[in-house]
Amino acid sequence: MPRDIHRKIYLTGAAGAGVTTLGAEIARHYGLTHIDCDTYYWQPTDPPYTHKRPVAERCALISARQAQGGWVLSGAFDGWGDPLIGDVDLVVYLQTPTPLRIARIRAREAERYGARIEPGGDMHGIHRAFIAWAAEYDNPRFAGRNRRRHEEWLAVQQAPVLRLEGDSPLPALLWQVTQSMMTELRPATGFGATAARRVATSQA
Repeated sequence: MPRDIHRKIYLTGAAGAGVTTLGAEIARHYGLTHIDCDTYYWQPTDPPYTHKRPVAERCALISARQAQGGWVLSGAFDGWGDPLIGDVDLVVYLQTPTPLRIARIRAREAERYGARIEPGGDMHGIHRAFIAWAAEYDNPRFAGRNRRRHEEWLAVQQAPVLRLEGDSPLPALLWQVTQSMMTELRPATGFGATAARRVATSQA
């Protein structure tokens, strides 16, 4: 599909909420660049997820990708990446029930790493710690990323904020994003009637 629009969309939510999946689908459907925060948050190591990139380095890498044109950025900054979305057109917050999020994470990790996350595997401890961390999202006293902090951050955003239910089918979520882009924001090539027809066709 031709890259004929220059929209800038940021998707955020808890771990396992589905922001990467939805972000990739929006980008694919409209010919935008998809950028996932986790790709740049962690240094490439084996086992993974053991060394964070410095904030300045990860921001520089993401900014370079954004310079290519319209983009969809997915992930949760928790403050460190706010300068990257100063001119964002739309913020999408995906809220997904915790049991479903944890089930998704378990399935995703098993598919990616197999026996490495099982007892005795070199990633077992990393996997258990990640599950425990993700499960605390609804706890307002949790020191890590949590719903209270997310809500406080959303409340001060200048761009429109679209809230979506992460347990909805992917085509329905894509449709809601398109509707929001059409009704709340200024016109831009690709998000008019043609874009609506594209989504309607994909749902048929």
